[in-house]
Amino acid sequence: MTNKMTFIENPVLRGFHPDPSILRVGEDYYLATSTFEWFPGVRLHHSRDLRHWRPIGHVLDRRSQLDLLGNPRSGGIWAPCLTHANGVFYLVFTDVKTWGHGFVDAHNYYVTASRIEGPWSEPTELNRGGFDPSLFHDEDGKAWLVNMVWDHRPGNDQFPGIVLQELDLERRRLVGERRWIFSGSGLGYTEGPHLYRRGDYYYLLVAEGGTIYDHAATLARSRRIEGPYEVAPGTPFLTSRLDPSLELQKAGHASLVETTTGEWYIAHLVGRPLPNARRCILGRETALQRVRWTDEGWLALEGTESPRSPAVRVQAPRLPDHPFEEPPVRDHFDREALGVAYQTLRDVPDESWVSLRERPGCLRVRGRESPQSLHRQSVVGRRIQSLHCRVETCLEFEPTSFQQMAGLMCMYSDENFFYALLSHDERVGRSLALLGSEHGKLTWLARPLAFTSPRLHLRFELSGKDLQFSYSRDGERFDPLGTVLDASILSDEGPSLGLGFTGAFAALCAHDLTGKSLHADFDYLDYAELSKGR
Repeated sequence: MTNKMTFIENPVLRGFHPDPSILRVGEDYYLATSTFEWFPGVRLHHSRDLRHWRPIGHVLDRRSQLDLLGNPRSGGIWAPCLTHANGVFYLVFTDVKTWGHGFVDAHNYYVTASRIEGPWSEPTELNRGGFDPSLFHDEDGKAWLVNMVWDHRPGNDQFPGIVLQELDLERRRLVGERRWIFSGSGLGYTEGPHLYRRGDYYYLLVAEGGTIYDHAATLARSRRIEGPYEVAPGTPFLTSRLDPSLELQKAGHASLVETTTGEWYIAHLVGRPLPNARRCILGRETALQRVRWTDEGWLALEGTESPRSPAVRVQAPRLPDHPFEEPPVRDHFDREALGVAYQTLRDVPDESWVSLRERPGCLRVRGRESPQSLHRQSVVGRRIQSLHCRVETCLEFEPTSFQQMAGLMCMYSDENFFYALLSHDERVGRSLALLGSEHGKLTWLARPLAFTSPRLHLRFELSGKDLQFSYSRDGERFDPLGTVLDASILSDEGPSLGLGFTGAFAALCAHDLTGKSLHADFDYLDYAELSKGR
């Protein structure tokens, strides 16, 4: 162990990694984050020092555990909570089938595993009518579920508060009375609850203010688990709402962990908007803050310039450094399964439409429904984690119809994307084009031009909000495809606030609206960050 002071550089999970739930088991630390409409569900990261993190997989990796077909954009998996008791890992989560139009259909489940790597059990449904469930294991062996309740009635507060109910782990069902325990501090949008016990108090940590620029973390406590809960003085204890100049905005939705050295940290979500704009292309990310317990028994940020504002650079715990090997820039698709960096849009990546075996050394993707489908799109994506990056691929594809297309996407959702595609045009034959979609309205950004070479190299480079696609026949000389684009539409806010909750992806895709399932072969995918941090 070194005595040299080290620092955590935020965000620790860059790119789309929201709603973090942090857990320590022995000397290992884990983070679970929301995945929304991307499959597999619930992303897991591992650390030994809180500074260095590596992805280790996903929890919900089978169709029997998670069916996202038809889920709305930014529906699906919301706010998982990861806990551990008596040698068992527990994960509670919400699958949101309807949201954004008054009613919310939110199904809350839990799964278990003896090892963090899985396999995880089949889901047990707990309740509905609200989201953000969290599991608390008390010292007497009882388990308790807390979640927010959604009120759809016009004129009512849609976020009226937090409810508590006992969970019988042996019978795998909720028992006893459901109790309302907290109505919020007055900031509104009370959600994301987590329960903890320290000394004589139960502590309830909640998100408030809405998961945009007024987001915050609030702490309340009670000597009895069912309340009443007293709100901490000076609430909230974490927020970015007071300073629009902060690099880390949207701070909130926190969870708490104690290190093996007796130091305390919270994991929370943040957004990093573009300079002079309020759009977060990278989505909501995960940051860590060092906290301390005050003499009065409340949490306070430690080592920050402002008492409630998140810091980019945070003192690390007194733990040995434990870095992990950086992934290579190029994926040659020479493994038996997709790497942990990849997710697919709503559907399970089975051999019926995506394969690494049919042509070894290539990712074969069979075209299915359109880029605006909420069901069976053939999209394999990875998060964009820096505002300065370059993504490149090479594909072979032989379309015979304008309804067949394949290529490289820079996308936020089925409504907002840019798509460099190889297709067929009646006038020019096999052709290359650039298609844009903003709020679902399609626009040619580069009209179809003849392309006869058997292999097509496609690339895009992101520099802040500027996005430039290019193409090549030999992989050496690249020519621009269209003009520089405004990538800020690929953000949580999009053209108007409240578009969604995910982040920008680089995606390999194929679409075949004829129903013939024509395949495209992708030789590799490069993801290179041109500068660290932003």
